[in-house]
Amino acid sequence: MPPSSSHPKLPSVVETLALGIGGGALFVWANLPGGLISGAMIAVAIAALAGRPVGLPPALTQTILVMLGISLGSVASKELLQHMSAYPVTVSLLALATFCATFGSGVYLQRVHGWDKTSALLAGSPGALSQIIMLAVEQGANVPAIAVVQTMRVIILTAGLPLLLAATGLMAPAPPASHIAIASPLELAVLVAAAVGVALLLRWVKFPASWMFGAMIGSALLHGSGVIEGGLPPWLRAAALIGIGALIGTRFARVSMRTVLKHIAAALGSFAVAVAISAVFVVIVAATMQVRFADVVVAFAPGAMDAMMALALTLHIDPVFVGAHHLSRFVVVSVATPGIVHLFGRPQEDADD
Repeated sequence: MPPSSSHPKLPSVVETLALGIGGGALFVWANLPGGLISGAMIAVAIAALAGRPVGLPPALTQTILVMLGISLGSVASKELLQHMSAYPVTVSLLALATFCATFGSGVYLQRVHGWDKTSALLAGSPGALSQIIMLAVEQGANVPAIAVVQTMRVIILTAGLPLLLAATGLMAPAPPASHIAIASPLELAVLVAAAVGVALLLRWVKFPASWMFGAMIGSALLHGSGVIEGGLPPWLRAAALIGIGALIGTRFARVSMRTVLKHIAAALGSFAVAVAISAVFVVIVAATMQVRFADVVVAFAPGAMDAMMALALTLHIDPVFVGAHHLSRFVVVSVATPGIVHLFGRPQEDADD
């Protein structure tokens, strides 16, 4: 990762935020579903590919994730939590779908594009991008190619899922007014304190995505128990969505346009395979379980956890259902991928530079 991505200078941060706000505002003006996220993401991604030094500092990134978590937790309710009885079955099916999508995409990349086994399996593994990249470096795999395939999948899903759900009439209705009420200053202070406190606790025990999930859990406990009813002001919710979109867009700061063009066919093809396999499991779950189809689509989408959680917020999808499934996928990928690569990948000494 270049320095500009991890510790960007102030002008780069300002430029990134300005691009995110402008792109999000443009997409909202065009009345596109999920416009704040996808607009910010696309604007920042285009700038990154054009060579601009876009990036967000860790402190701002953590703040964005906490705000997103608070917003996600604020729509939790006793009714949503009561639906958790179906999770063991659907989570098990998601784990199976993840394995099938990984191997399906891997076989495609090997047979059609001539990739080696290790690079193909790592590129086909959905989610947990940072762990995948670290494992790719350790195994001597084709890191730039893997980064392009993984990042393109997130970009396409984040921009395409809202359009797909809207076009098919599956967009969930807006939440009740009680779920979008604004908390009082005292309630906001309690929300932030609980969110940060739980996030720090999860971070201490090395829980994955601790900032977002910690804030979500803290907020959900307060809202689900009825202690607090309101959430963040609309402008803060919008800022969190723009921030997540911009953060996703900065992933392209790690790759050049030449690298993207070189591997775009592989990225699109492996994406199509992964989505087709995931769609089979979505249909099975929707046909056999009492869950909303739109919830299953977002929960089973082979995309990045933070991006899919943000979409759950902006598309009025059940955040508890989506969060439980994407966290499960993250754990499965993080734990199982090293073993899969060891059993089915090529030896490290045979890897290409």
